[in-house]
Amino acid sequence: MRLAATYAAIISVKDFVLKFELHVLAVDDNLIDRKLVERILKISSCKVTTAENGLRALEYLGLGDPQQTDSLTNVMKVNLIITDYCMPGMTGFELLKKVKQESSNLKEVPVVILSSENIPTRINKCLASGAQMFMQKPLKLSDVEKLKCHLLNCRS
Repeated sequence: MRLAATYAAIISVKDFVLKFELHVLAVDDNLIDRKLVERILKISSCKVTTAENGLRALEYLGLGDPQQTDSLTNVMKVNLIITDYCMPGMTGFELLKKVKQESSNLKEVPVVILSSENIPTRINKCLASGAQMFMQKPLKLSDVEKLKCHLLNCRS
């Protein structure tokens, strides 16, 4: 009996993982980096929306200018935000702070920061401000699989 129950539980978890589709907002000012991240996420069975900067990301998330924000922007649920750290206008760190602020209805959405620079103070600052992870560019398929596994463990 125990073996059958264990097997059923394993099948149930496997079905959940197969049905679990992340909707990722990928933010990067560099078109090549943005397309690379988008492609890797799609290979990993993620739904992807892209934004070319932090301000566009805020607009998409419904956190931009209240005068210009469409109430339908929050209809499409985003499960994860992956953003470049160094962008003009609004850095990935500033985007992180906006998403994680107390008044944000998206503060529970995990944010992953990407950077081509491995600077410990920057990494610590992002993690202390609520980033789920800090990853080195270029993003790899193995990074996305590790991230999905981490998110599933956090939710169970």
